[in-house]
Order: sequence, then C-alpha cells, then structure tokens
Amino acid sequence: MGESGGIRSETRLRETTYRLIISQLLYDGHLQLAVQLSNQLQTAPMCPPSDRLTHIVRLGLKSEEDIESTRRSITTSIVTENIQDIGLDFDYKSDSLISSPDAGSYETCYVTAHKAPCRTAVFDSTGSVIATGSADASIKILDVDRMLIKNLDFSSQSDQNLENHPVIRTLYDHADEVTCLDFHPYDPILVSGSRDYTIKFFEYAKPSTKKSFRTMTEVDQIRCLSFHPSGDWLLVGTQNPIVRLYDVETGKCFVSAQPQEQHSKAITCLKWSPNGRMFATSSKDGTFKVWDGVTNRCVNTFENAHANEEVCSVVFTKNSKYLLTSGKDSQVRLWELSTARYLLHYSGAGSMAKQEHRATCVFNHTEDYVLYPDEKATSLCCWNSRNAERQRLLGLGHNAPVKCIVHSPVTSAFVSCSDDHRARFWCKRTLLSD
Repeated sequence: MGESGGIRSETRLRETTYRLIISQLLYDGHLQLAVQLSNQLQTAPMCPPSDRLTHIVRLGLKSEEDIESTRRSITTSIVTENIQDIGLDFDYKSDSLISSPDAGSYETCYVTAHKAPCRTAVFDSTGSVIATGSADASIKILDVDRMLIKNLDFSSQSDQNLENHPVIRTLYDHADEVTCLDFHPYDPILVSGSRDYTIKFFEYAKPSTKKSFRTMTEVDQIRCLSFHPSGDWLLVGTQNPIVRLYDVETGKCFVSAQPQEQHSKAITCLKWSPNGRMFATSSKDGTFKVWDGVTNRCVNTFENAHANEEVCSVVFTKNSKYLLTSGKDSQVRLWELSTARYLLHYSGAGSMAKQEHRATCVFNHTEDYVLYPDEKATSLCCWNSRNAERQRLLGLGHNAPVKCIVHSPVTSAFVSCSDDHRARFWCKRTLLSD
C-alpha cells in the first residue's frame, strides 16, 4: 500500500511539473511549442499562462546557494584542496564551474620502464605513492614528490643519488604477469594479483621488503581486485566468472548463494563504491552488475551495456550515485544507478579503427572530466563529465597500445601504462613549481 501510494505521488508530481513547463511556455509567448507539448502529454484541463515556474526555480536556486554556503562554512576547517569539490552530482548542481584543467594541459613528468608490457597501476589514497605492475612479474613503487623533483632537474649530483630516486622499491614475488594492484585504504599495504593464480600482500613502506608477507592462492588467473573502503574486505575477479569476496583478516572466501546471479564469462573489472554499500563488476559477457555489499547478492544486471561488446571497466562517482563504464565498442557511458539508465554517452574514441584490447576509463580527481585512451591514435580522449563535450586530445607518447589509465585522487596527475613496457607519470605543469 505504501509503495503504490509513493508511485502515485511521484506520478502527480511529474504531471504538475509538466503543466508548469507548458504554462511557462505560454506565458513567455511560445504558443506553438506549448501546444505541441500539451498535445503530446495529453494534459487536461488546458494549462493557463503562468510565470509560476520561474518563481519556483528562483526560490530553488536561492535555497541551493544557501545550502552550499552553509556546507562550505562547516567544512572549511576540515579540508583544504578538496573543499570546493563535490564531485559529479546532477541532483545538486549540473552546471558547476570547472575547477580543474583538462587533459590537454598535462605533461610527462617521469617515465619508468619494465622489462615487459606495463599492465596496471594504482595511486594510494593520499596520491603520494604509485605502484605499477608488469608482464615481467615485477612491481615498482614510485614516490610522487621525487618524480616531481627529478623533473625539475636541480643538479646532476642529486639525480644520481639513489636515496632520491623516484623508484623507491621493486618487488619480485610473482611467477607470472602482475595483472592488478590496490593499496589498502589506510595501512601501508599493497595487494597484487597475478596470472600465477596468487594474491600477495606487501608491506611496501619497509625498506627491506622484497617479498610478500602473505599469499592467497586462487583456482584461476587473477584479473582484478579491490579493497573495501574499510580495508576489511577484498573483492577478487578471476578468469572464472564467479565473484570472490575475501575477509582480509581471516582469508575466508565468500561467494553469492545464487549461481544464476554470476556472470557467464570472465570478470574484467570490479570496484567497491566509495560508501562501501555496494560494488560493481564487468565481464566479457557484455554485462555489468551491481551487488549489495552486505548480502553479496546481485541487485541489478545491465545487459548489452556496450552494443554486445565486452565491458572493460567500471568506476563509481564519489557520491556512489553514478557508474562510469567503458567497453570494446570504444564508448564510455555514465549510468544513474537509482533509475538503472544511462545518462551520458562519451563518444569519439576509436574513430580510426575498432578497439582490440581492453582499456580503462577514469574520472579526474574533481570528476570534472572523463579520460579514456584511444587505442589506435595512442592519445588520450577527454570529455566534460557533465555534458559529454569533447576536449583537447593529449598525445600520450607511447609506442604501443595504452591499456590502463589511473588518475590521482587528490591532484592533477595521472599514470598511463602501455605495452611498450613504460609507465608515464603526467601532471599539470603548475604542480612542478608548487
């Protein structure tokens, strides 16, 4: 009874909204447009001319400004750089001013090379440390501040000082390609997954660390993994289509009790939502799924999300309201989870040729932009996240496909990983003088 009453109330609200729009059009002199809309919506009785909608919008905008002002005053003493960043939220303000640079203004600040294709990278939660993983089975830990200092080229003496080298650690403990990495949300622990069927935990901050302090063995090749925001749980995706959920402390593995909820092909990506209440998975079967983080049950499956092509990556917005996906159709889409529909379509990548390899899409740190590599052009596509307007292309300087892009969570910087064995660290030039 309560649910049906809520549906009727929502229907009446929308009818009132449509009538207000028609009345406003009549009031403003757009008679033909108002009549067409009225006929299409079959509004009855006829709407009279009225300026009421303008007054409502004016009051709403004033209220929104007051709420934002209060919000800013409360949080000013807590956050410094990220205070003005509310992320992407169409319910709050869809035409917010852009507060960060587009990708076209980034420059390469440092390049590190593995002995085989660089497959994955990740920033820690503070944006001060980066880890890269390679098909040569190695993991490199890089210090962001040292990369910025080295780029300034102060003196040849400091450049040759190993104590100041940007690569602070190289870890060798896997027997095959490192496919995925993630930092613990607050402890100095790095977790890695590999084609050797193992998941390894490293205390990367210790200078003596070369090997992992803990290993978990799976039944298939590891493809992706993600820490829960609390750090207590670890999601793992393998070549097998069944999603694994591990208790980090005990190592116990959980799977959904409903086999029909699982994917039908290998998992390509999985991510926890920032609020920790749900997680999303994508697969080679052309679908992505949203799961309840408490019950471990699938709550929604999005079929044919990318024109029957493989879904390559998923990433939540900071408020956990929206999900960004990329597919082998070279398209990037933004989905609203509450209504299970896609809102925006970011197009233009893959115009030279059909995409052959998986590639990841990401937001920048303020969620003003969406970034995605164009495989054939070896360039980075960038769109305004709110209206899908395409920005300047950025030539990535790699000699082979770029399969992984990760952006800093706190500042204008990202890492590109390529089959040319290299990982490039990019940042806005102004960072170098800060």
